[in-house]
Amino acid sequence: MPDLQPASTDANPPLSSSERYSSLAELAFGSFLVIGHNIFHLVPNEVPFLFLLFWISALVRKGRWSAAGLKRPSSWPKTILLALAAVAVLVLGSEFVIQPLASHFWHTPENVSSLLKTPVHEWKSALRNLAIVWLFAGFGEEIGYRGYLLTRAADLGNRSNLAYILAMLYVALLFGFGHFYKGPAGVMDSTYSGLVLGSVYLLSGRNLWAPILAHGLVDTVVVVAIFMGWAT
Repeated sequence: MPDLQPASTDANPPLSSSERYSSLAELAFGSFLVIGHNIFHLVPNEVPFLFLLFWISALVRKGRWSAAGLKRPSSWPKTILLALAAVAVLVLGSEFVIQPLASHFWHTPENVSSLLKTPVHEWKSALRNLAIVWLFAGFGEEIGYRGYLLTRAADLGNRSNLAYILAMLYVALLFGFGHFYKGPAGVMDSTYSGLVLGSVYLLSGRNLWAPILAHGLVDTVVVVAIFMGWAT
């Protein structure tokens, strides 16, 4: 069964009021970084900052960060299967549900990241893009959004089941606006991705490796499609 139980056990006692206020301040600051960079262009890219805050918070909270899930999964085969299932849901759902629905409301197609606008059959560009999407998107965004922001949001409800679900929904929306450059259709598609990746994080027992693998693999599909000339 998925580990969706609250973290309020003897090993992880309920969060104090001061800890919740601290989490609220961190969540507000993290949200400001996302909106401030992607919509208003007031600050640099949020991902490195969220990644850094993840580790600072881990140090300050002295081990209570284990709930964020950057640890070895109990079963690698199950984690990989869950990640592959998520890739299928992400690709098929985007292609056959989200994109057609978005085109019904907005006639402007989703903008593609300038990073991915590379020549077909260009090996060096493809390998560079693969490294970037795994390090920046797979690891960076999942640690920043799912590992850091989602957990900080769940702290406000003392990490109960409902708190994690509401936190997942909020961070998915934030993740959508984190891709504001893609336009309205892209925000909708990225919000959908945030919902899937957030659900994978919760279903895996709040282990980050499942969404990291899913995120990296789905971006790998995009890079390969562009490299082969299959993307339109």
